[in-house]
Amino acid sequence: MTAYLSGGKLLLAILALAMGGFGIGVTEFSMMGLLQEGALDLDVSNSQMGLMISAYAIGVVVGAPVLTAMAAKIPRKRAVQLLILFFTLANLSSAFAPDYNTMLITRFLAGLPHGAYFGLAGVLAGSLVPGTMRGRAIAWVMLGLSVANVGGVPLVTMLGQQAGWRSMFYIVAFIGLLTAALITLFVPWRKAEPGASVRRELTALKSPQVWLAMATGIVGFGGFFAVYSYISPTLTEESGLKITLVPIALALYGLGMVVGSLIGGRLADWSVFGAIKLSSVLMAATMLVFAAVASWVIPTMIMVFVLGAVGSLLIPSLQTLLMDSAPHAQSLAASLNHSALNVANALGAALGAAVISAGFGYRAPSLVGAGLAVLGLLIAMITQARAKKVGLLVGREAIAAHEHTVVD
Repeated sequence: MTAYLSGGKLLLAILALAMGGFGIGVTEFSMMGLLQEGALDLDVSNSQMGLMISAYAIGVVVGAPVLTAMAAKIPRKRAVQLLILFFTLANLSSAFAPDYNTMLITRFLAGLPHGAYFGLAGVLAGSLVPGTMRGRAIAWVMLGLSVANVGGVPLVTMLGQQAGWRSMFYIVAFIGLLTAALITLFVPWRKAEPGASVRRELTALKSPQVWLAMATGIVGFGGFFAVYSYISPTLTEESGLKITLVPIALALYGLGMVVGSLIGGRLADWSVFGAIKLSSVLMAATMLVFAAVASWVIPTMIMVFVLGAVGSLLIPSLQTLLMDSAPHAQSLAASLNHSALNVANALGAALGAAVISAGFGYRAPSLVGAGLAVLGLLIAMITQARAKKVGLLVGREAIAAHEHTVVD
């Protein structure tokens, strides 16, 4: 029988896993805050620099299924240690990249372990607590990503503006090494799943329900990244905010993420599909309001906070849905959540670049985002209807069925 953790031991184990999420959040989102500085250093346009975000996202998409499947027979503690060390080395390579094309390659490499780390860390965290707390455990690991946007990203952005944007990569490498040490000290050993194999993990890719769940995340979250990828030039060009104050906006976004993650974890434990549909509606409304108030600094800053909150509401429920859609390949399914989110990242950044380059201005991505959120809601409804049709149990129902089977 699996021994659950509580109190201080659980806190330290979650902190260790969340620290990796913190480092990942810093490298992923600081790039958006330092987009203009990076473009100047590499002598490219802002829209070309936006493709740096897409390169990282594509790395996540490729790495999540490949690295997770390769780690199937490795105990999850060892797997997350190896992944965070790979992440550390990849970020160091970015620090020394001599030109734009080389930087694109190193950002792709840095993205490879992202989804696999979050997927395996989320499943590992879920194994430390009773099933009724699974959504919250996943959200707690993701909280590292949220906290990164409160303190880490704004601080690194300010440092990057003063000491050079590449300083970000050295900081992230240090965080990666610290994470590996904390995992070694505080995360308990869990054996690899009995019968685990690359082939069994890859069965997740055969499930239509998994692909529907991924489509929900890709489309619904694509609009979020269409807006956030260009948040720095939007604030400076549309709202008139001084570029030195952009880190404050990023901190507000991070606070929104923290609030959204904490609420999102509880919503996932309450109703997975209910949380997804609520988040989609709120996302569409937020995008429309953001576009409407973009000319004024204070309302726009408020909406940056709201944007972070409604986006983070969605993540724990999407990951739970994917895990329950492939119950015999949960590690790979969980990692696919981050593939979906980073396809959304690449899609959103590319669509944002397209409408901006077409001359529609920095408000246009918000309108694109609202449309994608509505489309994501429709896909979520189709996903829920199919789950009922095939008898797939999700969230509380899946946990109750599992516990009943174990008791029997």
